[in-house]
Amino acid sequence: MSTKKQSFGINFVDLDTWLHRLNGVTKFLLFIAWITVVLTTFDLRIIIPLILFGLWLLKETKVPLATYKPLLIGTASVLSMNAIFMFLLAPNQGNELLGSTTVLFPIFGSYVVTQETLFYLITVTLKYFSMFPIALVFVFTTHPTEFAASLNRLGLPYKIAYAVSLTLRYLPEVKSDFVNIMHAQQARGVDLSKNVPVFTRISNIAKILGPLIFSSLDRADEISNAMVLRGFGRGKSRTWFSEKAMTNIDVWVISGLLFIVVMAITKRVMETSLFWYPF
Repeated sequence: MSTKKQSFGINFVDLDTWLHRLNGVTKFLLFIAWITVVLTTFDLRIIIPLILFGLWLLKETKVPLATYKPLLIGTASVLSMNAIFMFLLAPNQGNELLGSTTVLFPIFGSYVVTQETLFYLITVTLKYFSMFPIALVFVFTTHPTEFAASLNRLGLPYKIAYAVSLTLRYLPEVKSDFVNIMHAQQARGVDLSKNVPVFTRISNIAKILGPLIFSSLDRADEISNAMVLRGFGRGKSRTWFSEKAMTNIDVWVISGLLFIVVMAITKRVMETSLFWYPF
């Protein structure tokens, strides 16, 4: 059994970068615009640049690579496994969507790898992965309270804004619980290393997720009780300790995001084919 401890982070990191200086609403709109563009396309000419740009933004956060490297590897692994299951459930999906069949090599029985299916699976996997770096950028550079204050200032009810703040603050606690439960399970002999088969590792991870879910429910109940005892929600408004005003840079960034989203939706409406397939 591997005794190596795994460490990763998914919470706000207080650094002085141009991304940290952007308003929380601007970064949230960046995240929403990014997701919108990704969901409107299956074009690798857009998806691959988004992945590269997202990774560059991650680098610009100045957060050490070791902090989020396990998350990137874990996400890539899960998406790769998802692609395998998609192939097992619908081996001809790519052929049907792209309208042609180019056999590369047979596997077993009726399962045959075709160029179209392979291209389809790669496109879908990269499409999903492209949304992950920008999510990390948002979490790493956005202070929960400042973001909630900005949302409230834009007109969102403060109860909802505070719920968003709690969600962002809760992510580090979920990470901490996950690591603690994982170490406890490893001490009981549950092996999550490369020494065991992939499906055994998946089964062992399930032994972590169960206690994690119950732990999260207990913590949510504690937070709810604490907020009730402090009289949360009795007033119609509240003041915020952390609040950041919109700057000209924020306005320009939001304007650019709006233009990009409109272009992406227009491209999707005008396209006659769902997938871009160069072959």
